[in-house]
Amino acid sequence: MVTMDQPAELLALAVSVARSASDLARRMRADGVAAVATKSTATDVVTAADRVVERHVRERLHEARPGDAVFGEEYGGESDRAAVRWILDPIDGTVNYLYDLPQYAVSLAAEVDGVVVAGVVRNAATGREWTATRGGGAFAGDRRLAGSGETDLAQALVGTGFGYAAQRRLHQARVLAGLIGHIRDIRRLGAASIDLCLVAEGTLDAYYEKGLNPWDHAAGGLVAAEAGALVTGLDGAPPGPDMVIAAPPGLHPALHDRLSELDAAGGP
Repeated sequence: MVTMDQPAELLALAVSVARSASDLARRMRADGVAAVATKSTATDVVTAADRVVERHVRERLHEARPGDAVFGEEYGGESDRAAVRWILDPIDGTVNYLYDLPQYAVSLAAEVDGVVVAGVVRNAATGREWTATRGGGAFAGDRRLAGSGETDLAQALVGTGFGYAAQRRLHQARVLAGLIGHIRDIRRLGAASIDLCLVAEGTLDAYYEKGLNPWDHAAGGLVAAEAGALVTGLDGAPPGPDMVIAAPPGLHPALHDRLSELDAAGGP
């Protein structure tokens, strides 16, 4: 059972932890990226900073709330029996981080009884921060967000991303080739959590991507939804690894149907 004040309390902790974590990531980037390794493919990189930042967040959360679980990109999950589970991407946009492109973020969400109720995404490179609580709206700083008012797919600026495996990227490229003639243009910024927040503030009209993990979209998805976007999968599925679509209600059906026609959730 989520009490009225619990999302706000969880968000306050999330913001505090995300700020210290993003400061740590930025300091480590200034010192130079070290110990670069790979995960699923040769292009799926992880740095020492990813792991140091995740350990930092875990320590801060356990100090404040020792009974909670943490599910993070680098070190996996803990007991599912905890009522509150934190979903963490310590550095979303690691390739951007590696190349010193200013689009990488700490993404931290609080899930209560399986429902995400609070989230923060903080661009560690710039300090821009987006927050949301379930039922409490989405914000960039003190500014409440309401998303784009665009209703014409042909005029929509759409964000997306690509997987690390070559065969998946090829399928995604075919989907993009079938979509790009039906929209204003495409943007690929390299950090899903930030893309979702840009939908929330209307800087992007919409966003879609196949292959996202929970830590990629838990916080940003809540921010987008609380700004009024529909955050879904394809063909009635919830947002998940097969597909995440975020778009305002006036735009979502047209984008969804085009992506469904293109089998965007298919392929490897």
